[in-house]
Order: sequence, then structure tokens, then C-alpha cells
Amino acid sequence: MADQLPQNIRDALQKRALEALAHWPVRAHEPVLMKYRENAVFRVTLSDGRPAALRLHRPGYHDETSLRSELDFMAALRHGGLDVPSPVPASAGASLVCLAANRQFPKQYADVVSWIDGMALGQTGTPLSQSSETQAEIFFRIGHTMARMHDLADAWAPPEDFNRPAWDGEALLGEKPLWGRFWDCRGLSRDEAAALSALRDDLRCRLTNAQRSGMDYGLIHADLVRENVFLTESEGGVAFIDFDDAGYGFRLFDLATTLLKNRQEPAYPAIENALIAGYRSRRALSDTALRSLPLFMVLRSLTYIGWLAERPEIPGAAERLSRYVAESLELARKLATAA
Repeated sequence: MADQLPQNIRDALQKRALEALAHWPVRAHEPVLMKYRENAVFRVTLSDGRPAALRLHRPGYHDETSLRSELDFMAALRHGGLDVPSPVPASAGASLVCLAANRQFPKQYADVVSWIDGMALGQTGTPLSQSSETQAEIFFRIGHTMARMHDLADAWAPPEDFNRPAWDGEALLGEKPLWGRFWDCRGLSRDEAAALSALRDDLRCRLTNAQRSGMDYGLIHADLVRENVFLTESEGGVAFIDFDDAGYGFRLFDLATTLLKNRQEPAYPAIENALIAGYRSRRALSDTALRSLPLFMVLRSLTYIGWLAERPEIPGAAERLSRYVAESLELARKLATAA
């Protein structure tokens, strides 16, 4: 998405990145914009020659305490042996820097995290390039690594001021969902809005019933899409990046997020089976809990409608909104048929 930005916005972001880098020991070179979504992410080079990622956080999306908590969580996972980015302290010792408002930007925060060497699993909307057999092997490793992450999260004692969003029932289906009111947003037709509103009520009942049988809940990544799963040369061969949406949630939400955008792959049944088998090779996942996976596929799909509705500036937003709505309603029909 970064390469689709108008040049004037790219120039402003570049200037803001240089302002932020004045706080870190880096080599004198131009930061390279790699990603622009919630955050603007730049590749930079530290003074000792190591590559790193500078993140300019989306103003107003997370407050200072939440951003510090994200860095604490990443550091804990890295300390536990998981291949994830870790905070790089600024010259003054802090891991998070506040940039004052100026004529082009409101107040925002910046940090630098270690670089992950590797290649993204893929890009959403583009078929996976690996063979079916290799895809199954990769998703088994992803499932195993996800289970390790959940194990480490459960074993970690967060600091007292730790504060991250909760992907609970209220945040997914309440009056003010974390990613926006998917049933009540600009761009929906009257029929779509009515269908999504009715679906919301049905899903609340389903989620309540699922919780009665016990649901694994704790810290999750919450955005393990293809772009945030890296294939590496390290032991295990899988790394996770971009913990911007990490918080408390149902562990099935992580599994559903990883699976959702792979549904159109010819090898999808093998992908799903491999992910679950990989997870179960490390961490318990009961058949009773697994029966709620289709429910979480619908819940995850709906979040993208709300997310997109609050970001109309994204290229192709109208077309994407229509696609997201169709996907969510299709998954909901399958859920109702299977019940």
C-alpha cells in the first residue's frame, strides 16, 4: 500500500521519519518506507550496522500506555525464544518517543524494533506460491509457533500498568466494536445493513453459548495474516511481526485470522488441518472448542468491514467493502447450515 501513496504524503512521512530518527543511534541515510497501514514502517540501519524497523504509529489509534504494553509483550515473547521483533532503545534509553504536533501531523509516537530477516508468507489476494505439500508443512509450523506464543503469554506476568485492547464479545459485537460498527457504516446498501444487523444478534447468542462450554482466552496476536507471518532460516522457520493489534482475546481468533484469507486456496482443507495439527502438537485444543472455529471465521470477517468503513481513504475501498460483506454473509450462511 505504501507505493500507492501520493508523493506529497510520502515526502511528509519521510520528513517525519527523519525527525523521529534523531532520537536513535542510526546511520546517516534515508529511511525506506516499507509499509503504510495502521503505522508507517520504515527500514533503517542502526549505528552498529544492524537493520531495524522504525514505526510511526497512527495518531489516536493507541495511547502511550498501550504502545508501551505492546513493546513489553514483544520483549517477553522474544525473551522466551519466539522469533519476533524486539524494542530498540532510543539514545536516551526510552523505547517509545513522542513526536510533537506540527503543521502536517498531530502528536504521535514512534519506536524502533529489531528487523526480522525472512520473507512474508504471501500477500492477501495473491495465490500462495508454494506447492500444496509445502503449504501444509508451513501451516503446521505456523500452528506450532502460535501455540508457543500462547504458552509464553500465559506464563508471562505483565507489569501492573499493562494495557492492551480486548477482543472479547463486546469488542467484536457490542455497540462500539474495536474496528467499527460493521452493520452501520457508510457504503452499505439497505439490505446489507439489515442482514448484518440481524447477523450480529445471531452471533451474540452463538458466542454466549460457545463460552458456556469454556473458551481459551488470553493474550493473542490478533492479526496473523500472511503479511505478518515470515518464513525464516531460523530454527522452526516461522516468525511473527506487527503486534499492533495484540491484546486479550479468544485463542480461536488467532487461528481464524490465519485461515480466513486462505479460504480460496485449492489446498485449503490441508492448510486448515495442518494449522490445527501444528497447534495441537504443542497446546491443547479440544474438539468441543474447535467446533466454534466457523463462528470465529465469521467474527473475524466482520471486523474487516468495520475496519474499512473507518478508512475510506484506502484505494479501492468501495470494491473491497462489497467483497468483505459478501464474504461475511457467505460464511454466516455456512455457519447456519452446519448448525
